[in-house]
Amino acid sequence: MSDRGSYRRTSARVLLIDELDRLLLLKFHVDPEAPESGHGWCTPGGGVEDGETLAEAAARELREETGLSVEPAALGSAVAETSGYADVGWAEGIFQDVFFQLRVTSHQVDATGQEAHERKYHAGYRWWPIVDLAATDETVYPFGLAKLVTELVAGHVPADPIQLPWHH
Repeated sequence: MSDRGSYRRTSARVLLIDELDRLLLLKFHVDPEAPESGHGWCTPGGGVEDGETLAEAAARELREETGLSVEPAALGSAVAETSGYADVGWAEGIFQDVFFQLRVTSHQVDATGQEAHERKYHAGYRWWPIVDLAATDETVYPFGLAKLVTELVAGHVPADPIQLPWHH
């Protein structure tokens, strides 16, 4: 019997939007040992390490996963969050994802800074136009991302982080 509330992991993620109003999403294998099991898409980001602020973790993860270096302050305040229970194979329990946004003119993704376990799951990336993001039937995390990005691109930045639906 598992203790559904025993593990807690907070992740800091970045909604990276370019001058063409496209969102960068990373493609990942659901099971790297069985590529036929499918894939999904998510924003750059990952777990907050001991002693890091959310913005520091988001900036570190952005650098590791995309090659883009920014100061944590450039990310501003969190714009969204989601949390809930998940069993992702390597961990089970309560997860929380906190999202920042960053606008860039453009960026050539460099994934060579990814850690070994990240490289195992990495299956590419794509700059998604919002219309494609809203219309896709592919698995994209978090849920509600197209609506949020539409609002951000229109200049509607929430005063407090909005709550997105949990995706597991």
